[in-house]
Amino acid sequence: MDTFKLEIVTPNGLIFSDEALSVTLPGQEGEFGVLAGHSSISTLLDAGVVDIEKTNKNVESVLINWGVVNVDEEKVVVLVEGAVAIRGESESDVAKALEDAKELVKSIEDSGAAIATVSAKLENAAQKLL
Repeated sequence: MDTFKLEIVTPNGLIFSDEALSVTLPGQEGEFGVLAGHSSISTLLDAGVVDIEKTNKNVESVLINWGVVNVDEEKVVVLVEGAVAIRGESESDVAKALEDAKELVKSIEDSGAAIATVSAKLENAAQKLL
């Protein structure tokens, strides 16, 4: 199984740090996916949802407001200004994560089509968890 190390880091600390099978990122030119062995790239990220396919095949979603990603063949590091992981052990944990995510969406100033897409993905992620 080909995996790579994925880290998502905010100024407040680590949001995610684990092995992953794939990650989909909201690039400025559109969404793009990364698999193990991907060629090196550094690029800006827009507000959106980072979908992480973990080694157990579960998908975890992390809402970000903006940032940069550095990809090399063995590691992906996502540095973002703000992020909320959409996860939880209980329904109340998930509900709290969704509230935090909605607050992050509200804080994003560019309220164009990207926000509608982020909001729709957020609702979709919530439905999968509940």
